[in-house]
Amino acid sequence: MAAFQRAVDLGYRYLETDAHATADGVVVAFHDRTLDRVTDRKGAVEALPYSEVARARIHGTEPIPRLEDLIGSFPDARFNIDLKEASVIGPLARVLHRTNAWDRICLTSFSTRRLTQMRARLPMFTDRDVCTSLGPRGVMALRAKSYGGPTAKLVRLASTGVACAQVPYGLGPLPFVTEAFVAKAHDLGLKVHAWTVNDPAVMGRLIDIGVDGIMTDDLVALRHVLSSRGLWRH
Repeated sequence: MAAFQRAVDLGYRYLETDAHATADGVVVAFHDRTLDRVTDRKGAVEALPYSEVARARIHGTEPIPRLEDLIGSFPDARFNIDLKEASVIGPLARVLHRTNAWDRICLTSFSTRRLTQMRARLPMFTDRDVCTSLGPRGVMALRAKSYGGPTAKLVRLASTGVACAQVPYGLGPLPFVTEAFVAKAHDLGLKVHAWTVNDPAVMGRLIDIGVDGIMTDDLVALRHVLSSRGLWRH
């Protein structure tokens, strides 16, 4: 929770987190599939009851927050939520229903299948339009189309119910997010969010070509870049 508090204290109102469900259906805000790498306990999150996950401490000090608590703790914030496993789909929909946070979230995933399943589940809980991102297949189709590839039908299908494309800013030394990519996304009514950008020069280049959002680990650097361009809104 401390990392989110720091971001809010710096003036950010858009926060990103990953979501897993425990064995008993509690949704937690945590990146890794297992506790092993960054906490003082071991085991896969989805295989453990919440009572066990709650005992874990990130780097020995920070508890793993429930997503419901995170949403409630920052009522003015909006959340980008990455569905890390298929098992989180049902529990996450129930959390969003209980918190009535539909207008404050955007759902994303590295799995096209998970996103499709989540979109199919949403009408059971709300009649509102819910922000979701383009899945990996749609992203690649969009990129091909930005180079003139014959994939317009695939992009239209993949973009149904989608508000944005969330993509890496580059692949190795090559830029993934280009001016043509951004222009094609905007033509389709999609926002473009680039991740994970920690170099101020790259932040500036992405702003210049029209990206709509930047995900970063360096909160101070991004705030400085936005402020220097008159784009920082607190």
